[in-house]
Amino acid sequence: MKASSVSKTNQPWMDLAACRGLTPDIFYPVSDELAGPALSICKTCPVRVSCLEYAISAKETEGVWGATTAKDRRRIIRLRRKSA
Repeated sequence: MKASSVSKTNQPWMDLAACRGLTPDIFYPVSDELAGPALSICKTCPVRVSCLEYAISAKETEGVWGATTAKDRRRIIRLRRKSA
């Protein structure tokens, strides 16, 4: 998560996140192909679902959130719209 995003949000679940204290750059790779390290960290995170829901509701268009890339989140949003 970018430091600027985190400082603006300060969600309670963020204190429990596996990414807490790590370099935010890990979670903002230059391409989805380089997102592996961030995705590995996220997949073990106890607040992954809360993080993903935050990213979707906040319309985060960059970075890895809740073990998803921006492309993954766009796909989730499309699927949710279709099923609604």
